[in-house]
Amino acid sequence: MYIPTLDFSLMIDSIPFLLSGLGYTIGISLLAFLLGNFLGIVMTILNYLPIPPVQWFVRFYLSFLRGTPALVLLFLLYFGLPYQLNAVVAAVICFSLTSSAFIGEIYRGSIAGVSVGQWDAAYALGNHFFPTMRYIILPQALRISVPALSNVAMDLVKGTSLAAMITVPDIFQKAKIIGGRTFDYLSMYILVALIYWLLCIGIGHFQRRLEHYFQQKYR
Repeated sequence: MYIPTLDFSLMIDSIPFLLSGLGYTIGISLLAFLLGNFLGIVMTILNYLPIPPVQWFVRFYLSFLRGTPALVLLFLLYFGLPYQLNAVVAAVICFSLTSSAFIGEIYRGSIAGVSVGQWDAAYALGNHFFPTMRYIILPQALRISVPALSNVAMDLVKGTSLAAMITVPDIFQKAKIIGGRTFDYLSMYILVALIYWLLCIGIGHFQRRLEHYFQQKYR
């Protein structure tokens, strides 16, 4: 009976090759997170406008993207369009859209957590909706949303592994290449899991530093 074992020598020798795909993993994650934040904020603000068609669109946007698997959307963008997008571009668009729906809900909940008195005070001073939202409400909502946003960032880093399905040469794709060549998928997948774990530990560390910064600033 064959019992799979870890080949530590192969794992160590494969680290440089796997890390050569790290730029794609981090780059796609970072771009998708930034664009997702932008789209999420836009959707959140639009949802506050007293225009029913706009609110209906926002609700559909958030519901559809939260309920659609990222892999389905990724395949749709890469294989389903009349013209083929670059694999990296398709991945960035996919993860930006999917993350924006969750980020939009995070900001909506965070804004709801800001005291109503903040709105009343801003309006009493003569501020209109957009300046109030930009300079008073959103900064406070951002502080509240840091833990949830860090979870989205971690999910994006791990989720970019799906980009290997459309030939993006990220760290997971590199692991698949070595696994296919050596027939030792166990060692490669455990190694790539450890790399993703370390990336998420880094995000968690940044989250704690950011929370500490806001605590010092707003205490």
